Amino acid sequence: MAKSIPAASPLLAGSEAYLTQEKPLRVKPDGKSLEIGIPREIALQENRLSLTPEGVKILVLNGHRVLVETGAGLTSKFSDRNYSDAGAKIVYSAKEALEAQLVLKVEPPTLEEIALMKPGTFLISAIQLGNQKAEYLEALCAKKITAIAYEFIQDKVGGMPVMRAMSEIAGSMIIPIASEYLSDVKNGRGVVIGNITGIPPAQVLILGAGTVGEFAARAALGLGARVRIFDNHLYKLRRIRQIIGHEISTSTLDAINIQSAIKEADIVVGALRADKGRNRMVITEEMVASMKPGSIIIDVSIDQGGCVETSEITTHERPTFVKHDIIHYCVPNIASRVARTATTVISNIFTPILLEAADEGGLMEFIMNRKWFAKGVYVYKGMLTNEPLAKKFNLRCKDINLLMAARF
Repeated sequence: MAKSIPAASPLLAGSEAYLTQEKPLRVKPDGKSLEIGIPREIALQENRLSLTPEGVKILVLNGHRVLVETGAGLTSKFSDRNYSDAGAKIVYSAKEALEAQLVLKVEPPTLEEIALMKPGTFLISAIQLGNQKAEYLEALCAKKITAIAYEFIQDKVGGMPVMRAMSEIAGSMIIPIASEYLSDVKNGRGVVIGNITGIPPAQVLILGAGTVGEFAARAALGLGARVRIFDNHLYKLRRIRQIIGHEISTSTLDAINIQSAIKEADIVVGALRADKGRNRMVITEEMVASMKPGSIIIDVSIDQGGCVETSEITTHERPTFVKHDIIHYCVPNIASRVARTATTVISNIFTPILLEAADEGGLMEFIMNRKWFAKGVYVYKGMLTNEPLAKKFNLRCKDINLLMAARF
């Protein structure tokens, strides 16, 4: 499918390039062709990507142009040749990918990346509130960019498809991570999570009865641990008891009950979603200090500020720190540990959305006509439209519905 240019080529001396083989493109007369840029991820050791070669192939066959920066897929175990054979154009600088009509990323772009984008660009990426500053939003607004956040995108039934998928992966990974750090090899308590004959099982405390909490509870119960889940939404607690079973105990976020339970916990999972852009600190430093030495806290909600007072953002290279003799794991992109699976999930979500948006006449029309997708917009043509974000950073905000109405 692809031709290799020899290193002696005057166009790319000392390198190898892939040229997409010419073939007829199927372009729908009523739709709009999209130009999609996939830059290589550079922030926080991000290993995921937005589209798989299979997703690229579907988009290209429907008349769209996809630019993939060289090496972008390597951390997800996809080569340049994989993307070239699928019909993508391999570009040799971040600038070429970032100058596309639509930039599709996983991590939010850096200020340097935003500077390379063209005015009026569409951006779809995560926003990671716990790691953002006002300068980020101001840079997007200055470039008149329309930005859509993974964390805010909804589907037709009000669910959050990207967050649900990443939460499923993160929830499934929590207990294996905790098991590793509880071992003596990682200077943990030296206990096994499973229910060994004659030995009481490990105690797992989960804050949040959402998707992360559900999948973490399933994994922990599968190993024989005792699980207790805290959440202030009774309907969530009722739901999780129904789908998992009655072998878990549930409670509201009562400080006295949490204080009592945390003293016996071997694993504490922070999986609370932010309320109106800000997370609530549920576990105080005093509570952390009362835990058994060598226990572990995994604060999955750290990308939204965290729900444990002692939490600080960590990375995959240095994923933990110890405070009050308690191991803290606060990596904001746990799903990146299994990048190929996560990339496939993201691609499966966005490929049909982009096809539908093109059929609608473009991303602007799609935003206007699909209220569920418009929920993801936080900057619209350079105007901040998300009220919680505006309050957090003390910036001006306008209602997106009024801005879109002004088009007419």
